[in-house]
Amino acid sequence: MQRKLPALNADNRAFWQGGEHGCLLMHWCDGCANYFHPPGPICPKCASFSVHPREVSGKATVISFTINYQSWTPDLTEPFVIAIVELPEQPGLRFLSNVQEPVDQVYIGMHVRVVFEQHEDVWLPLFVKD
Repeated sequence: MQRKLPALNADNRAFWQGGEHGCLLMHWCDGCANYFHPPGPICPKCASFSVHPREVSGKATVISFTINYQSWTPDLTEPFVIAIVELPEQPGLRFLSNVQEPVDQVYIGMHVRVVFEQHEDVWLPLFVKD
């Protein structure tokens, strides 16, 4: 499927390029010992500037999902799953991704693990059943 790629910058580069080395990197705050996403230059919880990318396990749980049946562009293969996944490293550490399983096999509470799909200089974190 053709994907629109993110614009890389100093704050998000580690997240989008960690997959080159098989690593899912989330931003970590040294000030309050908290992960946060999306990555940024300041912690949204304590306003510390002492933040940096840190490797996480790459495991997650599907918290919510929807199945897309609309082919928004001619090269978009549907149906596909858009999911919110939560990482076990911290309650509430969630982000939006795709689960690459048959749509009828995805469910809330499903344990998944990250896989990466390279497009140019971006490695998209996607998920498959663990």
